[in-house]
Amino acid sequence: MSVDALLYGRNAVREALRGRRRVLRVWGLEAEVAALEAPATVASIASGEALERLCGSPDHQGLVAEVEPYPYADPGSLLEPEDALVLALDRVQDPQNLGAICRSAECAGASGLVLPARGAVAVTAAVCRASAGAVEHLRIARVTNLANYLRDAKAVGAWVYGAEVGAEQAYTDPDYRGRVVLVLGSEGRGLRPRVRANCDALVSLPIRGRIASLNVSAAGAALLYEAIRQRR
Repeated sequence: MSVDALLYGRNAVREALRGRRRVLRVWGLEAEVAALEAPATVASIASGEALERLCGSPDHQGLVAEVEPYPYADPGSLLEPEDALVLALDRVQDPQNLGAICRSAECAGASGLVLPARGAVAVTAAVCRASAGAVEHLRIARVTNLANYLRDAKAVGAWVYGAEVGAEQAYTDPDYRGRVVLVLGSEGRGLRPRVRANCDALVSLPIRGRIASLNVSAAGAALLYEAIRQRR
């Protein structure tokens, strides 16, 4: 069995059982299995040692599941609502960061999230766990060329705002109502030139301390909640 077909962690498994993809089988500690909303034919009791061998991690929290491949969304469909709010990530590579961003996006009610198909982390078991299962409900798409996706988004009436340290425009200045794409750069390198060029404007969050920038997941959460504050 491929490790790619396994999820682990209490929230990741529970949300998968409530999500879009089919859960084929669950293994868990007796107490964890008893608390699940899973058919008895799907769930089996296993020891902690067996769970660690299955998923290759001690961080299983008593649950491991075999699932179908992650169902990526159609990129264009994310912008169909007139008030679509989409996050686009330019080559974010840390599974913990991607998971945290997905969790914020799902909690904020974002329409979806877009990832490059190359040079970026995909939706893996580690991302599922870091998102607390949010990836099972958030629509996530992969695109061959992120700059082209942003160009196409503008063609259907979306405004595209990129987050960049030192940008003159404050993150609170734009009007985030209507179709909006928020673009975040990779850890350390920020936005690539073509991605930056396809943004309507660049915005920055205030930095008052000695560290040069926020973590990408923290910046994403701040932008998302400013957008929903304006839309309220």
